[in-house]
Amino acid sequence: MSHTLLNDWFDEDFFGVPVIAVLRGLNPAEAVRSATRAWDAGVQHVEVTIESPEAVTSLAAVASAAAERGVAVGAGTIIRIEQLDAAAAANASFTVSPGLDEGIIHESIRRGIPHLPGVATASEILRAQSFGLTWLKAFPASLLGPGWVKAMKGPFPDVHFVATGGMKAATARTYLTAGVSVVGLSSDFSSDDGAAAVRDLLASLPGTSDPA
Repeated sequence: MSHTLLNDWFDEDFFGVPVIAVLRGLNPAEAVRSATRAWDAGVQHVEVTIESPEAVTSLAAVASAAAERGVAVGAGTIIRIEQLDAAAAANASFTVSPGLDEGIIHESIRRGIPHLPGVATASEILRAQSFGLTWLKAFPASLLGPGWVKAMKGPFPDVHFVATGGMKAATARTYLTAGVSVVGLSSDFSSDDGAAAVRDLLASLPGTSDPA
């Protein structure tokens, strides 16, 4: 799969809803519960981080539940090439990294795995673009701020940013207005009230509707 097709996957199959659930540090049962809250709130796709080998079990559990719903689950915190094997074995449909590693990008393209690298500077955006990648993770978004997004959309209007790291449903709209394509939310899905806030957010955005 070429980098063009990888971009097409994000464009066409992935981010129809401007929120992705990012689940970290949860056991399999907790991860499935949080993912289910996200799906019921109208979120289509979920990322489960695999910074530890134990977390791969949670990824596999969520991927199994996602298959029944026909949605995609990704593996996050990919910082070593060998983690791509674990992600594939757990049936992850895409991978996400906190930074930009050229070796991981090369291997992802070779394997045909859609990959979302993290960026925090104009230089890193330029490096990602040299690989033909136009979907990038702005991380850590809560520290970069919506002003960073607005500034980067000036010289890079064709880049689609996914803002993750410290994001909340209460502040997501500010980032979306600044030019972010998708916001990654995490702690909101730890409770029914938090998931309800996400549901209300999605219902209020143009082009989305209440899943009920």
